[in-house]
Amino acid sequence: MNKSEFKKLIQAVPKAELHLHIEAVSTLNSVKQLYAKRFGNPMSDAEADSLFSYNDLTGFIQAFLKVQDLFTSEDDFNLVFDDLRDYLVENGISYCEAFFAPSAFLKKGFDYSKMVSIFHNKIQEIKTNNNITIKLLMDVSRTFGCENAMANYNLLKQFPCEDIIGIGLGGAEKKGPAKDFEAVYAKAVSEGFKVVAHAGEDVGPESIWDSINYLKVQRVGHGVTAIQDEKLMDTLAETKLPVEICITSNTFTKAVDEAKNHPVRKFFDKGIVVTINTDDPVFFKTTLLDELWICFSELNFSMEEIKQLLVYSFQASFMSDSEKSDWINKVNSAF
Repeated sequence: MNKSEFKKLIQAVPKAELHLHIEAVSTLNSVKQLYAKRFGNPMSDAEADSLFSYNDLTGFIQAFLKVQDLFTSEDDFNLVFDDLRDYLVENGISYCEAFFAPSAFLKKGFDYSKMVSIFHNKIQEIKTNNNITIKLLMDVSRTFGCENAMANYNLLKQFPCEDIIGIGLGGAEKKGPAKDFEAVYAKAVSEGFKVVAHAGEDVGPESIWDSINYLKVQRVGHGVTAIQDEKLMDTLAETKLPVEICITSNTFTKAVDEAKNHPVRKFFDKGIVVTINTDDPVFFKTTLLDELWICFSELNFSMEEIKQLLVYSFQASFMSDSEKSDWINKVNSAF
């Protein structure tokens, strides 16, 4: 089966994506619109090339922050959600849990309640017009420290929104160890929010252990370095704690040297619940269909195993058990 045939086949099967940053679905056209609005002149090709040129996690995070800096008002998020809608439709994604990171926007003076109102309206519009469900996880951000993370979390309580179901911890692991954010996560868990964290992306397995032991996470984002710790792999397999895999992202940031060597194959064979995701599709020039093709073409996943990956994504989601069952039945029927 060639790539075109594979993508056409899988596009028609219901899918869930659980590790996706909303700003990183913005198309280059939208980025250029934001740039022109911000600076009053067009973005040159050289500037566009420079923005999307990086070869490690730190470089990527700097690029991500530069894109966030192009936003000048809360209304700019309408562009983001239009691009998110198009991405989800093109990839046949029925359910999505996506991260939004408010820190940079709050520092620019954006009104959180206005942002959330736009999020809600666009999510409802997408549900009505495209029958796609979107839930959000606030990235409280390890980049700016625990005090800032707690301030972000408190906004969830001050301005409740049915679309925002929990918190995540993104940013450079080396600058913000998971255990530093224990107080934020303890509060979130006690108050009924879902909790996830990026861990084991550019720090060893100890980061994953800390996310489990201190943050009580319900999913692990990336988790690549679990391959270095057999006991950790056993624990992930036994507890069925899901891992959000982002193959192309991990290759771009040098967490793995090339896609064919990504540990997701060993994780899957070990019995670990792995979900396939894009992380930041525009930044890494990928889509969910591309990621699944990599699994099939470079990591030797059979079509039956591809189906299991799709099932895992629904199982690992935060939807209700009855909703999970319905979607899994739809996946099996489509196959």
